[in-house]
Amino acid sequence: MPDPDLERGWMHQELAEEFPGLGLWLVRVEGGSGRSPEIVRRRLRQLANRITGGHVIHMRQDPVPWAYRVFWRQIGIDPDTDRTPVEQIALDRLRDGGLPSRNLLDDAITIATFETGVPVIAFDADLVGKAIGLRTTGERELLGGGGRPLSSGQIVVADEHNPLALLSGEVAHERGVRRATARMVLGAVQVKGVPLISVEEALWTVADTVTG
Repeated sequence: MPDPDLERGWMHQELAEEFPGLGLWLVRVEGGSGRSPEIVRRRLRQLANRITGGHVIHMRQDPVPWAYRVFWRQIGIDPDTDRTPVEQIALDRLRDGGLPSRNLLDDAITIATFETGVPVIAFDADLVGKAIGLRTTGERELLGGGGRPLSSGQIVVADEHNPLALLSGEVAHERGVRRATARMVLGAVQVKGVPLISVEEALWTVADTVTG
């Protein structure tokens, strides 16, 4: 099966000027989540076996995880407190003693994020607008349009109507993938220092895993 087309999301001009190299990339996938097959659960176990305390320390110095740590600090987030997604995966494995399977989509995102360093998010394509991009929040906005309040001025993934997700990976509950989802939009935020090939690999890994 050929890799799905990569789309570039829109971005407000002030973000482009303030953060050169920042971008959002999207892939549209037919299908949803469900229970992970054994081949995916095996990949999770193999991945977990590679994660040690020493690996976590050295991983932070790898170019892609380091680029996200630098960007976290640029936008006022302490990466030693609010971990980047790839570091959180590694720390969860050390804490829990493994990487338990949750569902096909979440397992695919875990595998792709750890292998590439690039965090991936997913939406139900029928619950979001057609144009998705990056902007900052205004006053009194709610995540997803009906979720928790957001502070003004933070960078979010948004459609034409609502903020959909935070850069930390938190997706609005009412916009995320659910049991009845038939079509998904996958997204990955690129920051300065992260090559496009890493973003492509992350998105295509998730797409290939969930479509079998």
